[in-house]
Amino acid sequence: MGFTEQELYDFIVKAKANSYVGRAPKCLSYRPGSQDIQFQVGLFKYLDSYFGGTDFLGQEVVYFNDVPVWAMNYYGKILSPDIYDGEKAGNVIVESLALLYESGHFLGDSTHQTELGIYNDTNEGSVLSFTGYEWIDYQERKVYDLHYHGGLIKP
Repeated sequence: MGFTEQELYDFIVKAKANSYVGRAPKCLSYRPGSQDIQFQVGLFKYLDSYFGGTDFLGQEVVYFNDVPVWAMNYYGKILSPDIYDGEKAGNVIVESLALLYESGHFLGDSTHQTELGIYNDTNEGSVLSFTGYEWIDYQERKVYDLHYHGGLIKP
């Protein structure tokens, strides 16, 4: 592989913290209609490519020496558009994930109380293979959710 499991994990945390959560600028879109964000350190490269806004679908890919070695797919949506919108959800997610990444993690159950709702995340597995679910509760209602899964890519 050329890297350890811990090196991969640490790079993913750094990439996630410095892309969407870090409010990184978008780069040239690889697919029509997608929004893409890139990050690179040494031989590791990261690409987050997603479609949509309020309801969205995306994929994160990590490359090592220009070979795809890890990926994660996700789909999220607003469940209660009558009281909640994508901007509120985005603010809760950025605040909550920034704290998670600062702790050096991207996997592991977490809960974070914000002014705009309670962020929750639960998942199973390791960086090698995992599934997860995140959601936001607001005014005693689940108003947003997202399912994700991913792991190593092997030839």
